[in-house]
Amino acid sequence: MSGKHTLIDLSPGEAVAARAIALRYGNKPDALLEILHDLQEELGFIPEAALPALAKALNLSRAEVHGVVSFYHDYRRAPAGRHVIKVCRAEACQSMKGNELAALIERSLNITFGQTTADGAITVEATYCLGNCALAPAIMVDDKLIGRVDQAKFEKIAAECKA
Repeated sequence: MSGKHTLIDLSPGEAVAARAIALRYGNKPDALLEILHDLQEELGFIPEAALPALAKALNLSRAEVHGVVSFYHDYRRAPAGRHVIKVCRAEACQSMKGNELAALIERSLNITFGQTTADGAITVEATYCLGNCALAPAIMVDDKLIGRVDQAKFEKIAAECKA
């Protein structure tokens, strides 16, 4: 499984989910962010094929919906791995060897940010502040915040995620 953006056919269940979520928000265009968050929560990602369905339901252009999905880093365009590791790329973490940690993570997992390991275990994403600056460099594994991450700590985390 890679982090490449591919056109994925929308299954009947996914189409129903997209329309139902839009309807839950009254098909209001100003609720697009919430609709996308709910759709990703339900499906695990935002399928490319859902964009025209949402655009139609919200009376927006497909380009407007696509622009929102592609602008915000939190929206996934493909299914994530079993575990998601978010790596802080903000200045405080960078000043505490965050760039070296990011390079280590990419080398160790043999992927780049936005991709998933071949075994589907780990997706790595960049984020731009986890609010844990005092314990930089920081990462978030699924919903657990971890600070002062070094090579040994990351190797342990990766091994646990792959197990």
